[in-house]
Amino acid sequence: SDGSVRGSWRYGYDGRDFLSFELGSKSFVAADDAAEITRRLWEDVNVAEGLENYLEHVCPEWLRKYVGCGR
Repeated sequence: SDGSVRGSWRYGYDGRDFLSFELGSKSFVAADDAAEITRRLWEDVNVAEGLENYLEHVCPEWLRKYVGCGR
């Protein structure tokens, strides 16, 4: 592994896609007009920064830890 991290965070509601965060582009993608309202709000309050930190640092650390426990 070259140490690079790729990923996304997906939100759903009532069995349907709602909103996703794409780490590569560091942007939210709304599934429909209702999700667009949330996308704008989250971009305004910078939710992306927290998700970016989680996906790039916390999640890989936990994966290494728990995959190691399974060996």
